[in-house]
Amino acid sequence: MEEIFKRRSIRKYEDKPVEKEKIERLLRAAMQAPSAVNQQPWEFIVVEDKDTLKKLSEMSPYAKMVASAPVAFVLVANTDKLKVATACHQDMGACAENLLLEATHLGLGAVWLGVSTAEPVSAYVKELFNLPDNIVPFNVIPVGYPDQKSEFVDRYDEAKVHYGKW
Repeated sequence: MEEIFKRRSIRKYEDKPVEKEKIERLLRAAMQAPSAVNQQPWEFIVVEDKDTLKKLSEMSPYAKMVASAPVAFVLVANTDKLKVATACHQDMGACAENLLLEATHLGLGAVWLGVSTAEPVSAYVKELFNLPDNIVPFNVIPVGYPDQKSEFVDRYDEAKVHYGKW
Protein backbone atom coordinates (compact mmCIF):
# COMPACT_ATOMS: atom_id res chain seq x y z
CA MET A 1 0.00 0.00 0.00
CA GLU A 2 1.70 3.10 -1.28
CA GLU A 3 0.10 5.41 1.33
CA ILE A 4 2.03 3.70 4.13
CA PHE A 5 5.29 4.77 2.52
CA LYS A 6 4.09 8.23 1.45
CA ARG A 7 2.50 9.29 4.75
CA ARG A 8 4.38 12.00 6.64
CA SER A 9 3.48 14.36 9.45
CA ILE A 10 2.27 17.54 7.74
CA ARG A 11 2.10 20.69 9.86
CA LYS A 12 1.52 23.41 7.23
CA TYR A 13 -1.69 23.69 5.24
CA GLU A 14 -2.95 25.74 2.32
CA ASP A 15 -5.72 28.22 3.05
CA LYS A 16 -8.26 25.97 1.36
CA PRO A 17 -11.19 24.08 2.90
CA VAL A 18 -11.39 20.30 2.88
CA GLU A 19 -14.45 19.17 1.00
CA LYS A 20 -17.33 17.58 2.96
CA GLU A 21 -17.02 14.42 0.85
CA LYS A 22 -13.38 14.05 1.89
CA ILE A 23 -14.22 14.65 5.54
CA GLU A 24 -16.77 11.85 5.34
CA ARG A 25 -14.24 9.55 3.60
CA LEU A 26 -11.76 10.20 6.42
CA LEU A 27 -14.39 9.33 9.02
CA ARG A 28 -15.44 6.21 7.12
CA ALA A 29 -11.82 5.06 6.88
CA ALA A 30 -11.28 5.68 10.59
CA MET A 31 -14.36 3.64 11.49
CA GLN A 32 -13.16 0.67 9.42
CA ALA A 33 -10.35 0.05 11.92
CA PRO A 34 -10.05 -3.29 13.68
CA SER A 35 -11.36 -3.29 17.24
CA ALA A 36 -11.16 -5.73 20.15
CA VAL A 37 -14.38 -7.78 20.28
CA ASN A 38 -15.73 -5.19 17.82
CA GLN A 39 -16.25 -2.67 20.64
CA GLN A 40 -15.58 0.34 18.37
CA PRO A 41 -15.16 2.90 21.16
CA TRP A 42 -14.39 5.77 18.79
CA GLU A 43 -16.39 8.93 18.37
CA PHE A 44 -15.30 12.12 16.63
CA ILE A 45 -15.60 15.85 17.00
CA VAL A 46 -15.08 17.48 13.60
CA VAL A 47 -13.87 21.04 14.09
CA GLU A 48 -14.01 23.57 11.24
CA ASP A 49 -14.83 26.76 13.18
CA LYS A 50 -11.75 29.03 13.16
CA ASP A 51 -12.27 30.24 16.74
CA THR A 52 -12.50 26.68 18.04
CA LEU A 53 -9.47 25.62 15.98
CA LYS A 54 -7.54 28.52 17.54
CA LYS A 55 -8.56 27.43 21.06
CA LEU A 56 -7.71 23.81 20.24
CA SER A 57 -4.26 24.92 19.03
CA GLU A 58 -3.58 26.14 22.57
CA MET A 59 -3.90 22.66 24.09
CA SER A 60 -0.09 22.27 24.02
CA PRO A 61 3.01 23.99 22.65
CA TYR A 62 3.12 21.33 19.90
CA ALA A 63 -0.38 22.02 18.57
CA LYS A 64 0.05 25.49 17.04
CA MET A 65 -0.61 24.22 13.49
CA VAL A 66 -4.21 23.40 14.43
CA ALA A 67 -5.07 27.11 14.19
CA SER A 68 -4.17 27.17 10.48
CA ALA A 69 -5.76 23.83 9.56
CA PRO A 70 -9.09 23.94 7.75
CA VAL A 71 -10.36 20.99 9.80
CA ALA A 72 -9.31 19.00 12.84
CA PHE A 73 -10.60 15.70 14.11
CA VAL A 74 -10.77 15.15 17.85
CA LEU A 75 -10.81 11.40 18.41
CA VAL A 76 -12.45 10.38 21.66
CA ALA A 77 -13.23 7.04 23.24
CA ASN A 78 -16.66 6.33 24.65
CA THR A 79 -15.84 4.25 27.73
CA ASP A 80 -19.46 3.12 28.01
CA LYS A 81 -18.81 0.99 24.91
CA LEU A 82 -15.79 -0.84 26.32
CA LYS A 83 -16.01 -4.60 26.63
CA VAL A 84 -12.21 -4.94 26.86
CA ALA A 85 -10.98 -1.74 28.50
CA THR A 86 -7.31 -2.70 28.18
CA ALA A 87 -7.67 -2.72 24.36
CA CYS A 88 -9.07 0.80 24.07
CA HIS A 89 -5.77 2.47 23.15
CA GLN A 90 -5.10 -0.18 20.50
CA ASP A 91 -8.54 0.38 18.99
CA MET A 92 -8.12 4.15 18.98
CA GLY A 93 -4.59 3.91 17.55
CA ALA A 94 -5.80 1.78 14.64
CA CYS A 95 -8.66 4.21 14.05
CA ALA A 96 -6.27 7.20 13.99
CA GLU A 97 -3.83 5.47 11.64
CA ASN A 98 -6.65 4.64 9.21
CA LEU A 99 -7.62 8.32 9.16
CA LEU A 100 -4.00 9.38 8.54
CA LEU A 101 -3.55 6.88 5.70
CA GLU A 102 -6.81 7.93 4.03
CA ALA A 103 -5.72 11.57 4.28
CA THR A 104 -2.56 10.67 2.34
CA HIS A 105 -4.63 8.73 -0.20
CA LEU A 106 -6.87 11.78 -0.74
CA GLY A 107 -3.90 14.13 -1.28
CA LEU A 108 -4.29 15.71 2.14
CA GLY A 109 -1.75 16.24 4.88
CA ALA A 110 -2.25 15.48 8.57
CA VAL A 111 -0.39 15.04 11.83
CA TRP A 112 -1.12 13.00 14.97
CA LEU A 113 -1.18 15.14 18.12
CA GLY A 114 -1.23 13.13 21.31
CA VAL A 115 -3.82 14.01 23.93
CA SER A 116 -4.29 10.91 26.08
CA THR A 117 -0.58 10.79 26.89
CA ALA A 118 -0.59 14.10 28.80
CA GLU A 119 -3.14 14.71 31.57
CA PRO A 120 -3.09 18.54 31.29
CA VAL A 121 -3.72 18.31 27.54
CA SER A 122 -6.50 15.78 28.04
CA ALA A 123 -8.10 17.99 30.72
CA TYR A 124 -7.91 21.02 28.40
CA VAL A 125 -9.67 19.16 25.57
CA LYS A 126 -12.30 17.75 27.95
CA GLU A 127 -13.06 21.26 29.20
CA LEU A 128 -12.99 22.89 25.76
CA PHE A 129 -15.65 20.52 24.45
CA ASN A 130 -17.46 20.02 27.78
CA LEU A 131 -17.05 16.25 27.49
CA PRO A 132 -18.92 13.99 29.89
CA ASP A 133 -16.90 11.65 32.12
CA ASN A 134 -17.41 8.63 29.84
CA ILE A 135 -15.88 10.42 26.82
CA VAL A 136 -12.07 10.35 26.94
CA PRO A 137 -9.94 12.34 24.46
CA PHE A 138 -7.38 10.25 22.59
CA ASN A 139 -5.77 12.53 20.01
CA VAL A 140 -6.27 15.45 17.65
CA ILE A 141 -5.56 15.21 13.93
CA PRO A 142 -5.47 18.49 11.99
CA VAL A 143 -5.99 17.94 8.25
CA GLY A 144 -5.60 20.11 5.17
CA TYR A 145 -4.01 20.43 1.78
CA PRO A 146 -0.23 20.31 2.36
CA ASP A 147 1.71 23.54 2.09
CA GLN A 148 5.08 21.84 2.59
CA LYS A 149 7.14 19.25 0.79
CA SER A 150 7.95 15.91 2.34
CA GLU A 151 10.27 13.20 1.14
CA PHE A 152 10.30 9.47 1.63
CA VAL A 153 12.58 8.27 4.43
CA ASP A 154 13.26 4.53 4.47
CA ARG A 155 12.87 3.47 8.10
CA TYR A 156 13.50 -0.23 7.52
CA ASP A 157 16.21 -1.46 9.90
CA GLU A 158 17.24 -5.08 9.45
CA ALA A 159 18.87 -5.06 12.91
CA LYS A 160 15.38 -4.79 14.45
CA VAL A 161 14.15 -8.01 12.81
CA HIS A 162 14.50 -11.28 14.71
CA TYR A 163 13.53 -14.58 13.11
CA GLY A 164 12.34 -17.25 15.52
CA LYS A 165 14.48 -16.09 18.47
CA TRP A 166 15.91 -12.96 20.04
